[in-house]
Amino acid sequence: MSDATTTPAPIRIDVWSDIACPWCYIGKRNLENGLAAAAGDDDAPQVEITYHSFELSPDTPVDFEGSSEDFLAERKGISRDEAKRMNDRVAQIAKDQADLHYRFDLQQHTNTVKAHELIHFAKEHGKQVEMTERLMSAYFVEGRHVGRIDQLVELAAELGLDADAARDALENDHYLPAVRQDQAQARAYGINGVPFFVIDGKYGVSGAQPAEAFTRVARQVWAEHRGLEA
Repeated sequence: MSDATTTPAPIRIDVWSDIACPWCYIGKRNLENGLAAAAGDDDAPQVEITYHSFELSPDTPVDFEGSSEDFLAERKGISRDEAKRMNDRVAQIAKDQADLHYRFDLQQHTNTVKAHELIHFAKEHGKQVEMTERLMSAYFVEGRHVGRIDQLVELAAELGLDADAARDALENDHYLPAVRQDQAQARAYGINGVPFFVIDGKYGVSGAQPAEAFTRVARQVWAEHRGLEA
């Protein structure tokens, strides 16, 4: 039994996402905004977030030849006009819900496995969340290529990570086993779509929920932590 002044263990939030998933970036921002709203509470929830790898289209080539609409049309068996309408709808939701300004006209579709390896490299150096944010912004907002090692090393260096170490890690697949482990854990949980949030290893939240939903969940689970620690 802990005394009333003891702070409970933080809430663990494990997030499965893909750099190339537009809903994942929206979900990431909604999670952050939802937690920020709860941070002003007198008894603010303490949270630890870990990002995990999930590849939506692992067969995508590093250099996909074509536009974002071409990619969607090919993968979903729809017309380019339908694909553009889908992109326009997602871009509007991203702007309205999360203040994210997607540029599908600049987007360079690519294989994301190396980006996931880089996130694991950054995690080892205490910058996993920052690296995830940088990659998603690069991909969806700036039209950067996040599949080539040279460009990934540049993004790592922007965050103050050692460029030579990042290049060595990517060229030699040092973190590929960690990526595969994340994917295996996703299968074990039955996750077949992202974003997917696992809270304290027992609650699952699927999809890019609104910020208010994350605020409610954080407060509810923190109250549970308080009860357990009382």
